[in-house]
Amino acid sequence: MFKSVLVANRGEIARRVFATARRMGLETIAVYSEADADAAHVADADRAVLIGPAAARESYLVGERIIAAARETGAEAIHPGYGFLSENAAFADAVAAAGLIWIGPPSSAIRAMGLKDAAKALMQKAGVPVTPGYLGADQSPATLATEAARIGFPVLIKAVAGGGGKGMRKVEAASDFDAALASCKREAAASFGDDRVLLETYVRRPRHIEVQVFGDTHGSVVHLYERDCSLQRRHQKVIEEAPAPGMDAATRKAVTDAAVKAAKAVAYVGAGTIEFIADASQGLRPDRIWFMEMNTRLQVEHPVTEMITGLDLVEWQLRVAAGEPLPLKQNDIGLTGHAVEARLYAESTAGGMFLPSTGPLEHFVLPPTVRADAGVEEGGEVTPFYDPMIAKLIAHAESREAALAELAEACDAVEVWPVKTNAGFLARCLEQPSFIAGDVDTGFIERNLATLTAEAQPSPAALAAAAQAALMESATGDTSPWDQLAGFRLNAEPETAVRLFLAGKPVIADAAGSAAERASLITPDGEIVVFESGEAFVFSSHPPADDHEGAASDGQVRSPMPGKVTQLSVKAGDVVTKGQPLVTLEAMKMEHALTAPYDGTVEAVTVTLGDQVSEGAALVKLAAAPA
Repeated sequence: MFKSVLVANRGEIARRVFATARRMGLETIAVYSEADADAAHVADADRAVLIGPAAARESYLVGERIIAAARETGAEAIHPGYGFLSENAAFADAVAAAGLIWIGPPSSAIRAMGLKDAAKALMQKAGVPVTPGYLGADQSPATLATEAARIGFPVLIKAVAGGGGKGMRKVEAASDFDAALASCKREAAASFGDDRVLLETYVRRPRHIEVQVFGDTHGSVVHLYERDCSLQRRHQKVIEEAPAPGMDAATRKAVTDAAVKAAKAVAYVGAGTIEFIADASQGLRPDRIWFMEMNTRLQVEHPVTEMITGLDLVEWQLRVAAGEPLPLKQNDIGLTGHAVEARLYAESTAGGMFLPSTGPLEHFVLPPTVRADAGVEEGGEVTPFYDPMIAKLIAHAESREAALAELAEACDAVEVWPVKTNAGFLARCLEQPSFIAGDVDTGFIERNLATLTAEAQPSPAALAAAAQAALMESATGDTSPWDQLAGFRLNAEPETAVRLFLAGKPVIADAAGSAAERASLITPDGEIVVFESGEAFVFSSHPPADDHEGAASDGQVRSPMPGKVTQLSVKAGDVVTKGQPLVTLEAMKMEHALTAPYDGTVEAVTVTLGDQVSEGAALVKLAAAPA
C-alpha cells in the first residue's frame, strides 16, 4: 500500500476520501484554488497546495498544476474524486507518466466509454442490451431524419459526447425534427466541442437504474447491486436509493449480469457505474431495460451502496489501486435493508426557479440522525464558482418506507442561513404519496413541480416562535416600554399578538402559542429567522425598503443571484417583448436567462460580457411600452 494520497478535487468528495485515507494511516494532501483557501477540505488534509485562481479552468481543471503539487509534496497516488478531471483519459495518462499511482480505471476504459455512440457499439458487440436507435457515422440531416422516422416518434436526440442533459432533445413529430436537430448540434458543439449525435427510441416512462461495479488488476469483476436514480430535475439526480423499488430477482440478475459483462468488455479496474434506462410502464422487467452509458469513476450516490452492503468503496478503490485483489468475492457481498440519499443544494427552489444561492454560512446545522457527508461547515462560504451541492444526507433502515420517513425528517431538520437550500423541497419529494408507493420515473419532479416548489408557509408554532423572539428582542436594553412590542394593559393580561413582516407581507404572530422548541436566531440586522420543515422563515418588525424583484417601478432588471454575465442579448435602443431574453448569467456551472418582464425599450445595459455581478445588481433598464 502506498503511504500518501493527493485528492485532485474539492468539497465533499475530497473530505470523503480523506476520511478513509486517514483511517488507513495514509498521509492526505489537498489542492485548492484561491476561492477555497479557507475551505473545509483544506483544513481536513495533512498538507495543502494552492493551484490557481477561483475559476476551475484555471485551477482544478489544470492537470499539470495538480501533478506539480503531487511532486512538490511527495504524494504517491492521486484520487480524482468525481467531476473535474475524474474521467479525463489524458490526465490519467499524465499521472501514470509522472510515476504516480492513478486511483481509477485505465485510460483505455475511460476512452472506450467516453463517447456514447462508441460505447453503445462496444456493448452491442459484448452482448449487452442497448436502447434501440441509430449510432451511425453518417451525420447528414437527411440521414438522421430518415433514421428517426424508422425508429418512430417520439425520438430522443443525444450528443455523443454529452452529459448532464446538454445536447439532448425529445422530438414528438417529424415536423419538429430538423429544428430540434439543429438546436441540439449547436448546444453540443458549444458544450463539448463535438456536434455529433445519436438517436434513441424515447422511453415514455423511463427509470434510471444503475449498477455499481468493481474490478481489480487480477481480472475479477463484481457488482454491488443496483441503485435507482430516477428522481431527477433537468437530467440532474436529486434523490437516489438502493436497492431499486420494485426490483425482482429475475430483473436484478439480468441487469447485474449485463453490468459485469460490460465492465469485463473494457477490462475495467476500480469503481465504475453502468447506467441503464428501464421502461417502467409495466414495472421493471428483464426485457425492458437497456444500457445507456458508463461512468468511469466513483459516483456522488455511492453512499447508498455503502449503506446496504456495509462496505467502504473508497477503501476498495485505494486497495485496488495498490494492486491488491478485490476484498470480497461476489457470493460474499450481501444486501441489507434500504438506503436513500438526498442532495442538499445551495439554491432557492421558490417558484420552480432553482436559482443558486451563495454567501457566508453563518448558521449551518445538519441533523445528527442520518449520515451527512458535507463539503462545508458553519463559518465557511458558498462561492459562485463551483457545483451547488453542499452536502448529502443518507438514511438507512430495514424497509424503504422507514428509510424515506427518516430522511424526510432529517431534511425537515436542516438549518442553514443566510444561504438558501433545497431542504424543504427534498422533504416534500420524500413525502409525496406516489413516491412512497414507488410510482416514480424521471418525469416525476416536472409533473409535480407546482406542489413541490409551492411557497412554504410557517405553521402556528413557527409564528409563535417568531413572536416570542420578537418580544424578547424588544424587551432587551434600555428601550422605553412604549417601544416594546407587547401591549401593556392595567386590567388584563398583556397583549401577546405581534405584527411582523414575512417576505415583505404583514403577518400577525401570537407569542402565547406553543413554539414546540422551534430553532430560531436573531440576525445582526435584527431579523428573526425561524427554522421549520427545511425552510428558513425570516421575519422583520419593519417592512422592507426595496425587494428588488425584477423590473419594478424603476424599470431596472436586477440579478436574482450572484453570477457571471455570459451573454448579452440586447443593447440600448432595442425594442423588446415580454419574455424576450435580455441577459444570461452563469453561477455554479448553471446558466440562467433573465427575460423582459413586459414589452418595452431598452434604455441602458449596465453590465458588460464577463462581469461578475452580485445579487440585486442592476443589469438592464427598461422603459415600458405605452399602454
